[in-house]
Amino acid sequence: MASRAEPASRAEPVDTGGRRDWRDVARDAADLALLGILLTLAAAPVLTAAAAAGVASAAVHDWTRTGSWPSARSTARRFGRAVLPGVPVSLLALAVAGLLAADLAALAAGRVPGGPPALAMTALVAAGLAGYAGLVVVEVGGDGGGRWRVAARSAARACLDAPARWAALTGVVAVAGLLAVLVTPVVVPILAGYTVAALHAVAGRRPNRTGVEDGRPESAAGRRPAPAGGDPGRPESAAGRRPVSAQPELP
Repeated sequence: MASRAEPASRAEPVDTGGRRDWRDVARDAADLALLGILLTLAAAPVLTAAAAAGVASAAVHDWTRTGSWPSARSTARRFGRAVLPGVPVSLLALAVAGLLAADLAALAAGRVPGGPPALAMTALVAAGLAGYAGLVVVEVGGDGGGRWRVAARSAARACLDAPARWAALTGVVAVAGLLAVLVTPVVVPILAGYTVAALHAVAGRRPNRTGVEDGRPESAAGRRPAPAGGDPGRPESAAGRRPVSAQPELP
């Protein structure tokens, strides 16, 4: 008698009534905390911030798809390839963040005209850009962590196609920013890992036909991968089986 096959990874757990062991949850929490710490250390030189974010996103992408983290050698190789392409991205992000922060501070202090309406509009624009940046990080993670131009275009299309997802990602970044202000500074690096995971979780969900989010993984642009070996051009029934074509009755 053949023995029962073991799951290939944590992505395919043994059916235990839909519940995970507390040790799995604790291990995942520790892994994400370590990811956030490594991300913060790699981004400390500032010019490597984009490369660190992209490689961390790629690691979370692998983990959510396969249930296992990439090896240290693979991560180091990805980081080395992503450093130079990420320098302009780091400088651009730093410049935009600095300009928005200066504008918000000037509006709040009354040094420039506009008052509360201009302050609210600027804050809304900053939040929307932060949500878009979060989706760019998710997209670049799905592409290995270094192709920022392609990720930026893909994220822009995804934001226009699914404004609700864009708003949800904006909320994730806003909550993470609020927590970063409220918590002890030593916890902020840990928060970074959880934020990247939350961005992937939100970007990978879509509403089903009934309007309820079903949790099936998809790309940030809103397309689910076609089933392996299937013909995406033929319709399937609700149970997942293609309808059998009608056969003429024999005389």
